[in-house]
Amino acid sequence: MKNKNTILVFRFSSFGDVAMTVPVIQEFMDQNPDAEIIYISRLKFKDLFPKRTNFHFYAVDIDTKYKGILGLYKLAKELKSFKPTYIADLHNVLRTKILGLFLNGIKSQSLDKGRKDRKELLNSTHSKKPLKLMSERYADVFRNLGFTLNLSHQLPNKNIELQNAIGIAPFAMYSGKMYPLEKMRKVATSLAESRIKVYLFGGGKEEKEVLESWENLHPNLKSTVEKLNLNEELELIKSLKLMVSMDSANMHLASLVGTPVISIWGTTHPFMGFLGYGQSMDDVIQDETIAIRPTSVFGKESEPKKIDYFEHISEEEIINKIKTKLNF
Repeated sequence: MKNKNTILVFRFSSFGDVAMTVPVIQEFMDQNPDAEIIYISRLKFKDLFPKRTNFHFYAVDIDTKYKGILGLYKLAKELKSFKPTYIADLHNVLRTKILGLFLNGIKSQSLDKGRKDRKELLNSTHSKKPLKLMSERYADVFRNLGFTLNLSHQLPNKNIELQNAIGIAPFAMYSGKMYPLEKMRKVATSLAESRIKVYLFGGGKEEKEVLESWENLHPNLKSTVEKLNLNEELELIKSLKLMVSMDSANMHLASLVGTPVISIWGTTHPFMGFLGYGQSMDDVIQDETIAIRPTSVFGKESEPKKIDYFEHISEEEIINKIKTKLNF
């Protein structure tokens, strides 16, 4: 591709999914310096992306200003002013499909979510095989537009002095993805008593109250809830030796800044393709004796199973995994 190309990229949600696109966009721009990206998404995601001369974030209030068919038509008219040559739909939902129709005549490709493969993995009780990583699915959209893109699947180098500290993000959107809080509190306090500083990550009133109660248990426990903006949070995570996270957005935030993650999985499974970019399966903690796992793609079960996905994952197993990773 020799000529200047302007690519409209669509991805409106969720936090973790948008974060997963960031390494793909970065490596695309490195390998295709003559291409220009116009990333259309919600304003709250803007700071996930580094500032680049060939990258522009176009913030849209998709729920009010551009709501409904007329709103999408209005947005399409605005986007035409960029004179785009390609559309990369990294969301592939009704909203982005309609938007694409209003931008008729521009070569476009949409995300293949691999629904058939996911369904097969959900229904399998043996011979589970990993599906294509989401990052590769995102990359395929650009490849199908005719661009070259080879992903490194490596965490970025930090080149900074790290704190003697880790992060713990104990929450997830769905309870089946969340290691029991009482157990995780014991993990956090045990590490704090071992002279490891532990930053606690979460959001919202209820999570704030929980983590502030943990903070009072030991001087080495520090809640970050409502104390940092996104840029500050990313800088803090970057300074940590590792993060402990559920299958949640925090795993993907850590990937953006080069911090390894020990991830804990319940209803979901890394074989679905959602392991953090550059993260290792060696750092995954899950109960692989539960034959029916995964029971959900994203964490929400259509019919909740009466299973304790974390019953056989002890606090000691997690603590030992962390200390081994830290060479403690």
